[in-house]
Amino acid sequence: MCGITGWVAFNRDLTAERAVVDAMTATQICRGPDAGGVHLERHAALGHRRLAVIDLEGGVQPMTVEHDGRLLAALTYSGEVYNHRELRAELKAAGHRFRTRSDTEVVLHAYLEWGEGLAERLNGMFAFAIWDARSEELLLVRDRMGVKPLHYHPTPDGVLFGSEVKAILAHPSVRPVVDLDGLRELLAFTRTPGITPYRGIVEVRPGHVVRVRREGISVRRYWALEAREHTDTLEATVATVRALLDDIVHRQLDSDVPLCSLLSGGLDSSAVTALAARVLRAEGAGPVRSFAVDFAGQSENFHASEVRPTLDGPYARMLAEHVGADHNVIELDAAALTDLAQRDAVLRARDLPGGFGDMDISLLLLFQGVRRQSTVALSGESADELFGGYRWFHDPKTVATDDFPWAVSLTGLGGQGTGPREHLLDAGLLAELDLAGYRRARYREALAEVPHLPDADPLERRMREISYLHLTRFVCILLDRKDRMSMANGLEVRVPFCDHRLVQYVFNTPWAMKHFDGREKSLLRAAVRDVLPAAVADRVKSPYPVTEDPHYPALLRAELARLAAEQKSPALALLDRRRLADALDPDTDPQSVRLSVDFALELHTWLTDYQVTLDI
Repeated sequence: MCGITGWVAFNRDLTAERAVVDAMTATQICRGPDAGGVHLERHAALGHRRLAVIDLEGGVQPMTVEHDGRLLAALTYSGEVYNHRELRAELKAAGHRFRTRSDTEVVLHAYLEWGEGLAERLNGMFAFAIWDARSEELLLVRDRMGVKPLHYHPTPDGVLFGSEVKAILAHPSVRPVVDLDGLRELLAFTRTPGITPYRGIVEVRPGHVVRVRREGISVRRYWALEAREHTDTLEATVATVRALLDDIVHRQLDSDVPLCSLLSGGLDSSAVTALAARVLRAEGAGPVRSFAVDFAGQSENFHASEVRPTLDGPYARMLAEHVGADHNVIELDAAALTDLAQRDAVLRARDLPGGFGDMDISLLLLFQGVRRQSTVALSGESADELFGGYRWFHDPKTVATDDFPWAVSLTGLGGQGTGPREHLLDAGLLAELDLAGYRRARYREALAEVPHLPDADPLERRMREISYLHLTRFVCILLDRKDRMSMANGLEVRVPFCDHRLVQYVFNTPWAMKHFDGREKSLLRAAVRDVLPAAVADRVKSPYPVTEDPHYPALLRAELARLAAEQKSPALALLDRRRLADALDPDTDPQSVRLSVDFALELHTWLTDYQVTLDI
């Protein structure tokens, strides 16, 4: 996994712009700590930072291919292609010669053989740019589910691009400007494909190819969820899901560096860990290494609730013992979670305030601990969106609501479309933003995309919509979070449940099969029950943990009180003074305003460190 960036300008000579391209590339060092490089042509500059995973010696980038001393194409690539061996064999049969074992070189030769049609042939997570020196055009390609980020900024004579927004912002012509629509996108608790909060900076949509020519920029979709008739029996469906998972996990264990699994003790991560352990054991590769996060005093302070009925720790240990894993626990305390340096690191990783509070910080710190022993980690992310794991999938009232179901369920959004996170924002600003109206419009856009089968009954039709919304508007929030927190530590996280073959198959599986026993994720549970302890297989879903330490919200409030007293923070202009005073009142329970105080602190760091211009 790596970080990429670049600049195409058809009206200037970029060979004289090495300093600018170096600065853009340097912003991606966290994503690629092992090596870096720049390739300069008259009208194209490619930058690359490498995290070496496959063919440590041979995968140097940017990578070029020449014929008779003439450059054909140059590639800057981030990701993993899990079918690179099959593609390599096919390309060799077509006459291509390879110098390395890397999947990078396979992608480059695949472009020479199939042009932009290479995207359809790749199985993996990836974001890359290819400069075709023959036709002087740039190709930007992103994987089907958007596991790997890729952004671009159109210019009058070309484009700037980067894995992360910070690479584009490092160019002297680009300033971070956020207008009302940008704030709406930031606050609406949904993710609109192709849009970022920064004016003029867009993302390559998942499953899309962007082509940059002198004539302009064009976009092509190469993959999307499709409506297909599901004819398999329940038994055959369970078997197919298991066969796909076996193949996916086996492919994603391909690595020349230490690899591990992220294990929470939930069904999803336990399934991935158990399947990985079976493969490694069969290959004589030793036990799977697993990692979990925990918090100091968590068991003493934990109070079971409908949302979090059980602690993760006992279940993670149970699964680890069951599969013989080398299990490691990263324990965090309130001091670590409120460390200003770590909070700043989260913001720099995201390039935006995320609103996840200590869940972001604990994930960042978990990945710091994992990176000391492993370079690659397998994750259970995205199974809930795919198999219907969230509680709102099974709540008829939420399902029937004409809105994004997670926004309603997680935030209890009020009339202005705001939740606890936005509690401290200025009332006049919230009224002008009209977040409820913005979200309704985005919701309607998303519904219009949903592919339906003819003659589907109303419930099946609605559950297909719910599934589509999660796979295109919600999972991207979580995938981006995991990518940013992991790559900030130079850790590659792979996501087996985002394999497009599995996603397409399960998307078209009838809802009655997905919860055939009345439980969440029935289909997944049936497919992997034989490799799990019964208690883990039957565990009720519990979301990513938060610290229960009462010192955490108290420390947050103390930091916000300090900023309010200094009266220098640019975030204060966005806050409601009366609500701020109430939140800082010693008689107010700090836990009750935890989310909003956390978010206000994130706004302060963002506006200060990025020197954001708010055009509102």
